[in-house]
This record gives sequence, structure tokens and C-alpha cells, in this order.
Amino acid sequence: MTGSVDTGWCEENASKIRDQSLGSDSIRRLCGDGVVKWLNVLPALLAAGLAAAPGPVSAQDDDDHRGAVLEIGAAGEWGFDGKTSFGPNLAVEVTPIEHWLEIEAGLTPLWSKDGTEWETDLVFKKPFQLSKNVEFMVGAGPQWSSTSGFGAVAVLDFMIWTTPQFGWFVEPSYSYAFSRGHDQNLAVNVGLLIALPPR
Repeated sequence: MTGSVDTGWCEENASKIRDQSLGSDSIRRLCGDGVVKWLNVLPALLAAGLAAAPGPVSAQDDDDHRGAVLEIGAAGEWGFDGKTSFGPNLAVEVTPIEHWLEIEAGLTPLWSKDGTEWETDLVFKKPFQLSKNVEFMVGAGPQWSSTSGFGAVAVLDFMIWTTPQFGWFVEPSYSYAFSRGHDQNLAVNVGLLIALPPR
């Protein structure tokens, strides 16, 4: 937080802060940085952190809540030719064979100094359950780009489920175009997982 120091607020609440075992140097430092005001929202932040912390997910929950998973996030792509682009990412993942096969269909518009590129892919993944709430997947499949045509993509997918319905994912990937100079790219998708209700 930046801005002028609210010394009046610090003086009015100094006794309350001292009661929390903070010395005068800590009070001065906190007030000088404008951080003391965050003490008012600390309980809410702690509650939000506890709610988002990974909790136990039973094996039954793991099997039942993944009829389909919606992935919403951001993507960054770095070409071997030096081109860099960024954009949003949207994908849907289904599990036709539990513990053996997951299929992800994704769409990503990428913006760079050269304009907008649309990418779509269909990735077939083998899942590995690392723990009750952490999954790791390896996959590959076809990819189409509006600038480089058809190609292939290989991905590593890390999923962390904070609840049976919500979680986070990190998905690094490598893509290779079959035409137009055989473009090669490294990319990373990061975002939110939402488990859709099973049918």
C-alpha cells in the first residue's frame, strides 16, 4: 500500500496494537508503511485462507465430482522465434475412463504485437493421483492455430483441488506446427478449476 502516512490513526490505535505484543519500533514501521490498517481485515483474510486451504477429499468425492471440469485461466506463450503472446484460456475436460483417460478441449485467443492468434486443441491425458487432492497428467493431441495451421501439442498438467468442487491448475506445454515454418512454442496455462455437476 502506498500513499501518505495516517499518523492520527496510528496514534489512536497504538495501545490496541501494543496489546498484540508489538513493540514501538514495530508500530512505527507498520504505520510508516501504511500496513496497520490491515489489522482490521486480518480475521477475514485468515478465514478466507482457511477456506481456500486444501482439505481432505475422500476417494468417493474424487470419483463422483469429475464428470466434467471447466478450466478458466490465463495463458502465456513464448515462441522459439522470439514471439511472445498472452491471453485468456477456456477448456472443458471429461473423464471417459476413470484413472486412465481424460480428454480436454480448449480455446485460447493470444494477443501479441503482430495481432490476435486463435488456438484450439484436443488433448488426451493419462492421469496420476499423487494424493487425495493433487493430480498430475501427461498428455498429447492435435492443435490448430489461426496463424500456423495444424500441429501437435504435448502437455503436463498439475491440478490441486482445494475442495471437491474448486481448485487450481498449472499446465506447461510444448507445441509444434506442421506447416508455415514449423513454429515451435512453449506455453503455460494457469487458472481456476470448476467441477461441473455430474449428470
